Amino acid sequence: MPYLCGMIAINNISFYFGSRVMYEEASLHIKPKDKIGLIGANGTGKSTLLRLIMGEYQPDAGSISKANDCTIGFLNQDLLSYDTGDSILSVAMEAFARQNELQHQIDSILHQIETNYDDKLIEKLGKLQEEFEHLGGYTIQSEAEAILEGLGFATKDLQRPLREFSGGWRMRVMLAKLLLMKPSLLMLDEPTNHLDLPSIQWIEEYLQTYEGAYIVVSHDREFLDNVAKTTVEVSQGKLNVYAGNYSFYLEERALRREIQQNAYENQQQQIRQMERFIERFKAKASKATQAQSRVKALEKMELIEAVEDENATVHFRFTFDQQPGRRLFEVKNLSKSYGDLHLLKNTDLVIERGDKIALIGANGRGKSTLLRIINGTEQFEGESKLGYNVKIAMYAQHQLEVLNLENTIIDELKESGTQRTETELRTILGCFLFTGEDVFKKIKVLSGGEKSRVALALTLISASNFLLLDEPTNHLDMQSVNILVQALQQYEGSFVVVSHDRHFVSQIANKIWWIENQELKEYLGTYEEFKYWDSQRQKNIINSPKDNKPETQVKTQQNNSTSKNGAANNNTSDEVKKELKKVQKQLEDIENQISALEEEKKNLELDMTKPEIFNDGKKLASTNEKFKQTSQQLEKLSGEWEKVMLHIEELNMKA
Repeated sequence: MPYLCGMIAINNISFYFGSRVMYEEASLHIKPKDKIGLIGANGTGKSTLLRLIMGEYQPDAGSISKANDCTIGFLNQDLLSYDTGDSILSVAMEAFARQNELQHQIDSILHQIETNYDDKLIEKLGKLQEEFEHLGGYTIQSEAEAILEGLGFATKDLQRPLREFSGGWRMRVMLAKLLLMKPSLLMLDEPTNHLDLPSIQWIEEYLQTYEGAYIVVSHDREFLDNVAKTTVEVSQGKLNVYAGNYSFYLEERALRREIQQNAYENQQQQIRQMERFIERFKAKASKATQAQSRVKALEKMELIEAVEDENATVHFRFTFDQQPGRRLFEVKNLSKSYGDLHLLKNTDLVIERGDKIALIGANGRGKSTLLRIINGTEQFEGESKLGYNVKIAMYAQHQLEVLNLENTIIDELKESGTQRTETELRTILGCFLFTGEDVFKKIKVLSGGEKSRVALALTLISASNFLLLDEPTNHLDMQSVNILVQALQQYEGSFVVVSHDRHFVSQIANKIWWIENQELKEYLGTYEEFKYWDSQRQKNIINSPKDNKPETQVKTQQNNSTSKNGAANNNTSDEVKKELKKVQKQLEDIENQISALEEEKKNLELDMTKPEIFNDGKKLASTNEKFKQTSQQLEKLSGEWEKVMLHIEELNMKA
């Protein structure tokens, strides 16, 4: 099937859902090989536009014309309902309709020849085989296997029935089928919702070399930057075209908005001057004609709209009432398997106060399982310990199902038990783009993205000091992702986030975790730093002889300070091991002292507010002195803790 298609012309279309205006005289021309990122807030009509192009909806006014040679492939949520007992390889290969038909005819003739060696059959077989070869029939299976494996499927899974896979994996099969069809125009509606990070990177590379045109709807900023050469913004019923990727769009939009705002302010000043002239001279005979001409000019004036601030900001601090200890959670000798599937083996992990951890990597490695283990809702082998005063809140997609569908949004938050006032709750909901009468919408009428925002708001107002967030950006538009970024940046607690959204991760994490060879590994730094380090590591792996292991600066949680298993370098001396064990014990003693002093300091603060001490000068002075001494001891111990931690890091580097 050729990629080339003539122009798709969207001319002055209008489209309404009831009384709601989705598009009003909107236009867009799609040319061969256009690489378009389609953006806009949830509910503005991005998916609607794709369905209009597909012909599933008809515009109320205007027209959409397509060239006869234009073929369209459309990846959308409806494909999740497709169900069959055929293998995923067979489903993907349905893309090759003509080749499959030829193969069937060839097989039929070969079967006939076994008992009837007829010259006409031989001639027909030759023609079919020639066409089959011309269409690449002998390579279609390997092509299908390569795309399925690129999207994350293991070779052994290719013969498994489609119905054995979850919705996200089924969507990948549908995506593979569309890519194999190579349509003139490929339309992908939120494809990254169903892809893990390695698969996102694979499809980025695939799209960068795709010879046809495509339109991608996505909230993943980095994905759009990497695949889009034109950005089309859906806003106020119009299609605004920007000749660049998402980063270019942000810069260009800021410039356009500045120009528009300046023009608006100039026009408003002009209007005020004209109105003052009219008011002053309308009753004066000598100026009446001029005043009347200004009235007519005002009536004819095409008004410039003021720029609306679409960048919502968080004006509310998400706080908690209990400060946790220095160590929030630890596990020793963690192992987790599902039958023959081994996810983690003899792993140690430690989460400390202040950790902002992003857990990244391919699906199926155990990321969500690890979150459930930390949350205490998943069985495993090993020993775990929850730290002092740690209060956990977890967000996952399944939590959308436990929202009370009959509640309004505001009632759902009121029933969360946070004791916040309605004014406070409405302020919080405003941060999550629920304003005015929106807060009285029932949960059952909300979209998936809106329910996600409600569930996220519930998680953040829970007054928890440790958050576990599993793919929180799925189904959120960019404005909502920006709100979540701001909320997590100002959140003073700790968290572990599973996410494949690279821009999101780069904004919120100070540590990166990933699972490799059934071990949990940790990089101490931001995602941008991790990307650079990992690229150098991959170069070392490629360039190093197979019998030499590349040096790394990463530390595995299995090799963390409490490690007792075999992840340490085989050449580690016994002296280093003994020293590491000794220093680790010293660190634990210091942490216990710090926890005790923190509790003592908290009690002394409370004592100084008691009337019997506050009103007694001697008791207050004595208590205040103890408070100062405790604070000094804490500061001294904190310095010692940092020195010991540095020593442990040095020993780990030697290990």
